[in-house]
Amino acid sequence: MGTIIPLKTPGFRARLREAHVKSELVRVWRGNLEHGSFCGYVAGIGREYFLLSVVGDTLGFDGLYAMRHRDLTELEAPEEHAGFIRRALALRGVDVPRPQDFPLDDIVQVVQAASQYGPVIGVHVDSEEESEVCYIGRLLNIEDDGFNMQELSPDAEWLGEPSYFAWSEVSTVSFREPYGLALADIAGAAPPIKLDGPDVGRLH
Repeated sequence: MGTIIPLKTPGFRARLREAHVKSELVRVWRGNLEHGSFCGYVAGIGREYFLLSVVGDTLGFDGLYAMRHRDLTELEAPEEHAGFIRRALALRGVDVPRPQDFPLDDIVQVVQAASQYGPVIGVHVDSEEESEVCYIGRLLNIEDDGFNMQELSPDAEWLGEPSYFAWSEVSTVSFREPYGLALADIAGAAPPIKLDGPDVGRLH
């Protein structure tokens, strides 16, 4: 069984780095944002964010998540059932990608880099209820205080106007998720959107 480390324990970030070097499966909790947890491989560590290549409950690759260090409340490293999960992934031939040199020092870097890995990204923001809400879409442009994105609806339809996100409200950026990729595949090519100036998008 892995050791569960509370967020305030000295060496927390160092333990993530160790798991990265050793290619250990870990499990992380963000108790202030959600009730569940994430299992996966640490794919990179930056000043503000770390990148987790997630293994889902169905024992398949479930996307890459760039998460803020400050949101973590617990870390189990290695994951309690790491041996079983590794064997199951190998038996099924599941590839769990871990991008090299992904920039994670600030949210601007994360959004720009994630948008290069596929047609859409998932933008997770802190809601008024202090739980995350996720929006899926394609990056349009970068502004000083945020960015514009063309969203996809849950029915795989491109919205006709951009949405604006402030850098300060983004807690997580995900990409190469099966759900988001399925939406993009069904929706097809996005219609063009004209951007007339800064902060032109509708606030989500």
